[in-house]
Amino acid sequence: MKHILVTGGNGQLGSSIESIEAQFGGSNKYVYLTLEDLDVTSESQVNAIIEKYKPAYVVNCAAYTAVDKAESENELAYAINATAAEHLAKACKANGVVLIHISTDFVFEGASPLPLTETMEANPTGVYGATKLAGEKLIAENMSDYFIIRTSWLYSEFQNNFLKTMIRLGNERDELSVVYDQAGTPTYAVDLAGLIMHIINTDSSAYGLYHYSNEGVASWYDFAHEIFKLNNIEINLKPISSDQFPTPAKRPNYSVMSKEKVKQNFGITINHWTESVANCIKKL
Repeated sequence: MKHILVTGGNGQLGSSIESIEAQFGGSNKYVYLTLEDLDVTSESQVNAIIEKYKPAYVVNCAAYTAVDKAESENELAYAINATAAEHLAKACKANGVVLIHISTDFVFEGASPLPLTETMEANPTGVYGATKLAGEKLIAENMSDYFIIRTSWLYSEFQNNFLKTMIRLGNERDELSVVYDQAGTPTYAVDLAGLIMHIINTDSSAYGLYHYSNEGVASWYDFAHEIFKLNNIEINLKPISSDQFPTPAKRPNYSVMSKEKVKQNFGITINHWTESVANCIKKL
């Protein structure tokens, strides 16, 4: 029996992994670590927890994800997204543990209207993306047996996210404005959890950097429209430009990711984003 440690265990992705563990976990023992169990920014705590469990894998779902707040809390964002990644990488390397680390489309500027591949140059425009990219680099510098998975527009039936916010606002308001000029792909966290479990269950050694989202392209407006349609919510949904909705951190205008590498290396099929939104709403 192998131990699998999941940091950020009560977050959106950690909860999604736990929700399908009975289906895909096999004989592995998953341990979900919350902030109370492990402060990933503490090198001594990271070393102690890995020494205690001697896991085969660490799945690092712990992250500072408050994109706008990161602009004014850059030291905290760096500690959680970069320094913690370095601590985990060093401890995993020293103990022969495989690290699966979750990153983001925000490492890209999003200026080019081409699907983003793993070989394209990352050029983040904000603190959140910069700290996540720093974390990726620190992992790659300190170990070789790792999977870094960049994902985008994550939602699920767990925790706070865009889908749940839209349902709440749709039930509270008659009218809502949503940005239409940022394109990407909504990603169901349970689908991403399935990929992580597939990597673990197949003992894959195809280490490296991967992009994963659901299939297809959408704007935030399209995403909201689909959510309201599937929930039978009648609302006057208005498309607005990013200029009409300024935020402290600039978002990528285009962050649709190419999934060719992840599909080829792991032999997986990926749901279209509309199919996965419907699956999530059924669970809600």
